[in-house]
Amino acid sequence: MGIGTIFSFFGVAVLLTLAPGPDILFVIAQSLSQGKQAGIATALGLCTGLLVHISAATLGVSAVIYQSALAFAIVKYAGAAYLLYLAWQAFREKDSSLAFGRQKPMAYASLYKKGIVMNVLNPKVSLFFLALLPQFVDPSEGRVPQQMLLLGAVFLAQALAVFTLVSIGAEKLRHLLLSNKRIAKRINRLKGALFALIGIQIAFSERS
Repeated sequence: MGIGTIFSFFGVAVLLTLAPGPDILFVIAQSLSQGKQAGIATALGLCTGLLVHISAATLGVSAVIYQSALAFAIVKYAGAAYLLYLAWQAFREKDSSLAFGRQKPMAYASLYKKGIVMNVLNPKVSLFFLALLPQFVDPSEGRVPQQMLLLGAVFLAQALAVFTLVSIGAEKLRHLLLSNKRIAKRINRLKGALFALIGIQIAFSERS
């Protein structure tokens, strides 16, 4: 695989990662409510989930899910239900817990697991890789699965870097929001709204 192909894929991957979608909204929501460490822990979980989707696309499992309407629907609605449950939890959190110095951050291991579950239960991610990776694979070079795994590794690395930078930026915004008491009291509601938005986005996603 030529270096030019890899760089072209890298550019496309960065743009796609920055586009508004479930993953980046999830990172922003956690960073706004608990800080950049929480966002990075969530990003690590999401990227671990990406490993599952990259492997599935390489092995052809994604194609099976795409062909089966029932399998796609089961995974899709399970993911949507999980996000709506997280939204319900966020709406129930006390506003007073957002004050600096008094907030007890959710265990990073728990956030990491949430990132994995949220990503694995989004079938659109597997279909995304199934559609994207082959476009940059050169069959004449042979070892197609290895080429797809290499591209997947490039996507994974840039996604982690982008999510980390987004977490840092979201934390800066968090400080600005918390300086306004009226807004600070509504951050959990904002997080809940973001989770609900992600869940609805997944629920109404189509296989195409």
